[in-house]
Amino acid sequence: MSSYIQQVKALISAQESLLIKPNKAKTGGNRIYQRWENPIITREHVPVYWRFDLNEKSNPYLLERQGINATLNSGAIYLNGKYLLVVRVEGDDRKSFFAVAESETGVDNFRFWSHPITMPETERADTNIYDMRLTQHQDGYIYGLFCTERKDENFPDDLSAAEAQCGIARTKDLVNWERLPDLITYSGQQRNVVLHPEFVDGKYALYTRPQDGFISVGKGGGIGWGLCDSMENAEIKEEVIIDNKAYHTIKEIKNGQGPAPIKTDEGWLHLAHGVRNTAAGLRYVLYMFMTELDKPWVIKHAPAGHFIAPEGEERVGDVSNVVFANGWTLNGKDVNIYYASSDTRMHVATTTLDKLIDYVKNTPEDGLRSAASVEVRNALINRNLAVLESI
Repeated sequence: MSSYIQQVKALISAQESLLIKPNKAKTGGNRIYQRWENPIITREHVPVYWRFDLNEKSNPYLLERQGINATLNSGAIYLNGKYLLVVRVEGDDRKSFFAVAESETGVDNFRFWSHPITMPETERADTNIYDMRLTQHQDGYIYGLFCTERKDENFPDDLSAAEAQCGIARTKDLVNWERLPDLITYSGQQRNVVLHPEFVDGKYALYTRPQDGFISVGKGGGIGWGLCDSMENAEIKEEVIIDNKAYHTIKEIKNGQGPAPIKTDEGWLHLAHGVRNTAAGLRYVLYMFMTELDKPWVIKHAPAGHFIAPEGEERVGDVSNVVFANGWTLNGKDVNIYYASSDTRMHVATTTLDKLIDYVKNTPEDGLRSAASVEVRNALINRNLAVLESI
């Protein structure tokens, strides 16, 4: 066996050791959800043969030819007994693409399918695509809604001027994708658009996030709601904001829907991200709320504060101090929340439907003032002191 082949086998063997490494639940925590010790997908999980040219003649030094910068912001679905993530894989060239990673446990041993997703383009080619939300819809299709980024031609000399809109594709198997025209709205740019799983009044319902610019929401922002007649030529003529930004909260700068909501007997469970500014830059956290079962645009419970915030090593990465989620799965009563940390790697937090419902219903809402926060906390303290005195 040649030295070159030995090097190739060593690369593959090292990756295999990573792929089969068991994950362990972390100790401690808030008892609402369980964090896990290891990231579930990193750039090192991306197949060796996606990154290296394994031909000795064309790559005699066995150098990495197409590097991977990050694996992040994954859509998620539990399908045919497998946990499947549509991962945003970002190359060293800043171009992102989608790839499916599969696991039987949902918490470890994720393996990428043999090839990335070949996503068809529209007549106006995408410069970059990322952050897909998967929705298994009542109509029988699995829809993937994602951000399509293109150069903003209104500012041809500004190389940082970009435009974000909602790309739409659908599939039955996550292998073959039909690209549909981009969503049309009348509120500027769009990010974080999510398809509701069921028809509402016979129409497709979408959660939107209108914004004035590519990064800044400007006068826009908040989680919007709109209806359209078809996903084949999706057009929302009227948007209403159902969950707005709020001063001195975790969603002061902007907020957006995460994955598609989960239906429960109590209402629709929502996972979202909120952004505030700090001296160190923007801080992204996750929060939850619940909407009415028959009126998914009406919020009935909204716990104060963040649900998941970056901790420890999660706080460091390509864009530090960030957690972001656009995928979760429901298997029976078990919920897996797939979140990225600092735009770099993927993690999982596990919980149950009953715990999430209890958290959303019984966690106090934000009183929006320090005095109100202390009042609610003192009430808890007094109740607990009475309990402690009785035992």
